[in-house]
Parts: sequence; C-alpha cells; structure tokens
Amino acid sequence: MRIVKSIYYFFPVQLLLLQIRRYQILLIFWAILISTLAGGFMRSYGAAALFLSPEYLGAVSPLSTAFVGMATGVFIMSWNITTFILFSRHFRFLATTTNPFLKYCINNFMLPLLFLLFYFVQAVRFSIDKELLPASSIILLCLGFLAGLSFIIAVSFLYFFRADQSIVRQLAPVINNPKLFKSQFGKEEVKLNETRLMHVKWYLNSPGTLRKTRDVAHYSKAFIDNIFNRHHISAVLSIFAAFIFLIVMGFFMDSRYFQLPAAASILVFFAILISLAGAFSYFLQSWSIPFFVIVFFILNVLYQYRVIDPTNKAYGLDYTAREDRPLYDRETLLQLCTAPNVQRDKDNMIRILERWKARQSTAKPILYLLNTSGGGNRSACFTMSVLQHLDSLSGGQLMRKTFLINGASGGMLGAAYFRELSRRRDEGDTAIHLQDRRYVNDISRDLLNTLFSSFVARDLASPVQKFKVGKDEYVKDRGYAFEQQLNRNTRGMLNWQLKDMAPEEAAARTPVMLLNPVVTRDSRAMVISTQPVSFLMRPKYDSTRLAEIDPDAIDFGALFANEEPMNLRLLTALRMNATFPYVLPNVWLPTKPVIDVMDAGFRDNFGELNSIRFLNAFREWIRDNTGGVVLLQIRDRKPGGWENPFESDDISEIITKPMLLLEDNWYKLQEYNQNDLLSVAQNAMGFPFRKLVFEYVPKSEDAEAALNFHLTTQEKLNIIGSLDNTNNQQAFQQFTGLLK
Repeated sequence: MRIVKSIYYFFPVQLLLLQIRRYQILLIFWAILISTLAGGFMRSYGAAALFLSPEYLGAVSPLSTAFVGMATGVFIMSWNITTFILFSRHFRFLATTTNPFLKYCINNFMLPLLFLLFYFVQAVRFSIDKELLPASSIILLCLGFLAGLSFIIAVSFLYFFRADQSIVRQLAPVINNPKLFKSQFGKEEVKLNETRLMHVKWYLNSPGTLRKTRDVAHYSKAFIDNIFNRHHISAVLSIFAAFIFLIVMGFFMDSRYFQLPAAASILVFFAILISLAGAFSYFLQSWSIPFFVIVFFILNVLYQYRVIDPTNKAYGLDYTAREDRPLYDRETLLQLCTAPNVQRDKDNMIRILERWKARQSTAKPILYLLNTSGGGNRSACFTMSVLQHLDSLSGGQLMRKTFLINGASGGMLGAAYFRELSRRRDEGDTAIHLQDRRYVNDISRDLLNTLFSSFVARDLASPVQKFKVGKDEYVKDRGYAFEQQLNRNTRGMLNWQLKDMAPEEAAARTPVMLLNPVVTRDSRAMVISTQPVSFLMRPKYDSTRLAEIDPDAIDFGALFANEEPMNLRLLTALRMNATFPYVLPNVWLPTKPVIDVMDAGFRDNFGELNSIRFLNAFREWIRDNTGGVVLLQIRDRKPGGWENPFESDDISEIITKPMLLLEDNWYKLQEYNQNDLLSVAQNAMGFPFRKLVFEYVPKSEDAEAALNFHLTTQEKLNIIGSLDNTNNQQAFQQFTGLLK
C-alpha cells in the first residue's frame, strides 16, 4: 500500500492527473495528433502521411524527419511552458529548487514520452508497409527525427538555464539583504496554503534521481509568485519566437527551401495554439467563454464588411469592375442560352468536329469521349496509367481519336497532363516518350505537404502577400501554393491561360476539355471551356411539349464575357475543378450576388452528365458523320458501391445516421441516376454507342489508396498494378478490337 501511495503522490503522476481533471482543452491537441497518427482524424485527407512520411524538397529523407523532429520539440516545449504557467501555483515547492523549469520538464514527461513511443511505432510500421523502405533507410529517418528533437530540447534547456541564472542574479541582492527582502515580499506576509488539487511527496530532481519535496509554507506567497512570474516571461518570449518563425516562413514560401514538411508547420502551429489556449485560461479564467463570444462577434462584423477577406479568387479573371459585375439570376442565365446563342455556339462546335473528322483516317471514324472521375492523386495516377496504355494500344493515336475530355477533380489533373504531353509529342518534341513511367510519378507527386504548410504559414500566420497575373493582383494562399506545386510536378507544362489553348482546341489539334466546378449557391455546374458552350447550359428539349427548363449549368466564358475569362489560368481552372472541401479554398467569382465554386465531384464525379448532353446536342451530326461513339470512363472505384456499404453498429447511429447517410452514398446516388440517364440516351441517340469502363480496384481492402493529394510508394504500385485486373484487361481488349 505504501508503494501505491508513493506512486500516487509522485510528481509526474500528479501532473498527469491534474491535466486530465482541470485542463482537458489542452489535451485535445494530443488527442488530435494521436488520432491522426492512428489513421482516425482526417483519414480521408491522408493527414497521417504528413507525419509518417514527411517530404522536404520532394523527398522523404533524414533532413525532412529532422525538421519534423525539431517541430515536435517545439510542440513539447510549448506544452511544458504552457502547463508550467498554468500549474505553477499547485507545486510551489519547485520555486525553491535550482532550475525549476528544467525540473518541471523532467517530471512532465509522461504524455510526451507516450506520444513519442506511439509516433515511432506508427512511423516504422508505415515505412515498412506503405513506403516499402529497407531497414537502413528507416534507421536513418529515425535518427534524423531524434537529431532534430534533441537539438530543440537542448537549445530550449540552454535558453531556460541561462534565464534561470539571470533570475537568480537579479534576486540574489534581495535574498541576501533581509531588510530589502522584507520590504519587497513581506508587506502583507501572506503565507502559502497547500493546494487541494495536488499533493506531491516525491519528484524527479534529474532523470535518475528521486527527491522528497520541501515544505515551503514559511515562504511568503509574494516571493514564490515573483520567482514563477519571472520564469513565465521567459516562457512567453520563446513562444513569441515560434510565431515569428511561422511569419518568416510564410514570407519566403515561394522558395522551395522554405517549404518545410507540413507536419512541421502543423506542430509549430499547434504549439502556438496551446500557448494561446493556456494564456486565455490563465488570464481570463471564468471570462474565457464570454471573451470568445465577443471576439467571434467582432470577427463576423469585420467579415461582413469585407475588412477581413479570406476569399480565394480565380487567377486571371478581372475583379476590378465592382459596379459592373454580371448578375447571377434566372433571367441572366436564360439570356445566355437563348436559341440564337445556342445555335451560334453549336455551329462553332460543329466546325471543330469537322476539323477533327478531317484528321481521322476513315470516312466515318469512331468518336471517342473521355470521362475521368475525381479521387485526388489516386485518380490522377490511375488516369495517367490507363491513358498511357490506351495510347500504346492505339499506336500513339489516342488523343487524335478523342474529341472531348470531361470529368472531376484528380482525374482531370492526370488527363490534362497527358493531353499536353501528347500535344507536345505530336508537335515534334522528341524528348517526350509518352509511355515513360516518370509521367505517372510526376502526377502522383505530393501536393498535400505544400497545401498544409501554406495554410499554416500563409493563411493563418503571415501578413498578406500578393502576386500578379497580367495586370491583375491576387493574394498568395494555399490555393496559390497548390497551383505552384502542381506546376512543378508537371514540369511547367500546364502553366497556360485559356486563351493559349483556345486555338489548339479550335483547330482540333487537341481534344476539347470541359471543367465543371459546382456553384455552392445552387449546385449548378460552372462549365469552363476555351470554346462557347451555351448548348450545355440545359438539356435539349421540345419547348412546345415541355414547360420551360431552367439552366442547370453556366457557360463560364459567356457569363464573365467582360471579365476577360480567357485570361484564366489552366492551373486555376483545374484547381477549381478539384476543390476538396477545407483542403482547398472555394473560389469566389465576381457576380452580383457573389458566388463561389467547389469540386466538380459534388455534382458529377464521373463526368457523364455533360458528355451525354453533348452527344444529345450533336446527335444528328454524329449519326451522319461517324461510325458511332465510344465513351471511355476511367474511375477510381468499382461500379455499384458494394465495396463500401454504409454500416453502423453502435448507439451513435441514432444521431449520426441521418446526417452521414447522404454523404456516404452521394457517389452511389450519382451513379444510379447517370446509369438511368445513359440508358435512355442510348436508346434515343440513333447511332452506335459503347461504354468502356476502367476501374481502380485495390488488391485488398486495407491496400486501398487514400482519397487525397498524397500517395505512398505502396499505394502507387497498387494503383498501377490494378490495370492488370480482369475487368480492366477485358476493357483493354475491347478497345483494341474497336481499332481494327
């Protein structure tokens, strides 16, 4: 029993119990980190990979893990500093020891040690199972992490050791002079009372030395508080230095050398948040909640009056004409798709179809349409792999035979990169070998690290920085960082404006590409194309037999005709089409009222709606001039949705099921509706129609690639290997048969 009591009254144990009883809000940060490492928190966004496979300068290396180790050290020291400030009144005996903060850190080891052990276990398992690294590489990565962690801990202890010496030097004349001591600390002679929250009998004087606590009841409260307050000032200065570090990093993020691993930025940001949470708890105490309510109200007012403007813009589009922006209402959209406008745009597209036909080798060629699904980097990787194989089977003629490319999110990143590679090869660039695996590696490269680093360093910490596209100026945020990284990953080949690609598409030298981000206001599709496409704004119908149908899509070029729409960057259009919620910022557009757009997958994750509408709009020309249509669909999941049913087996489903049911089945609902629509269209088209489906199917459920902008080595191999599954091989054979 004595042993149990000794353990219970042991300082590290009492600290842990105090943290659990009184300051649960600070434990949230540990819970988030541990859940992230375990694959729980933000699993669908691939957050675990940011910590378990951190990248710096495009590679996972001892240097990248060293940065994460240093950031972990900053986080742990921030935890120690904050809790030291909050808890100091509960362990006043420490004020009478040498180096009280150092001793506090030694005794506050339980949570940091448990976290580090869990981190190492998860990192080693991830490196073996996901990154397929040899033991030697894993050891080097671990050593890098430990080196960074040790460096920060050593620097911190050196700083606080020197601060402690400075405090002792300042107080020594007072302590050694009884009259002076009494004049400063003995005026009220308030004696210390033992705290009811913590009773300590033993503490660690050093990592291997136990010592019994001293009775400090004879010291005045003013004297003990004075010692702790001087340490508090030193602690606050160190956290301020971390905040300055984030600001500096945000200023220089355009240089790849300042693009630290996202995990490092997140840990430093968490360190600052812990400090702020501690400061509010310490200074405001019971006034914390009213204070936050007032702050929220003030921020909301500033946001409503555009004093605070966190919105992201479409780079290249003109936002300057504030009083002459297009109206976003029913009448405006109906005016854009009047019969004369639709006929004019159809005539333009038919001329492009005629040019496409002239480039084919037969009188009635098969018209190929390409649809690719969303799915982050896994879809981009799979799309590039499938297109490379199809191009090889067609003798390098895939893009020549394809007229239209349409789809969502990551799949369109892969398709856009492949289209540009093919165009340059056809123009005579002998350096491009389109079946080279390096292009798959390019489009599979990490985009997530840059996103999170920019979010922390730029969006949250640094003052606004701006850049120009032509004469227009925009704010650098995580949307800008995403485009810059995508541009690097694709060797600068997508750094075009729409006006640069318009002549190529008009001449049918490259397929027409449609990007379809969704307007959050009403779920209409914002169709971005280099060509006018008012015929896609609503279904083709007989107005004498059906009531008027409102447009459910918008021709981007027509709506923003006065805002220089063709100056829009292709990188921006691709980002608008791939705006994962929260990960990327929604893009707001200059209309009255203001609208913003998000990921195309919200409306049509498989790209079929516009393809069917296109075929319906030009079915007479297609019937008279082609041998039929083949729709090539590349998707990052199996049809039917059988592999991911919505299941819940605990009592929480009473509350969560109504909310999560629609989210979980969203893509399945899209597929059911599109299959029905495709069946009706097939029977009414009047020309041969065929659909070939290429699907990413993981070899096992636990091997499925995450739906995010980061892929591990094992995930890349799994995606590429899925081309060999039975269904895909049959689809490739059918494609080969159509070429004969």
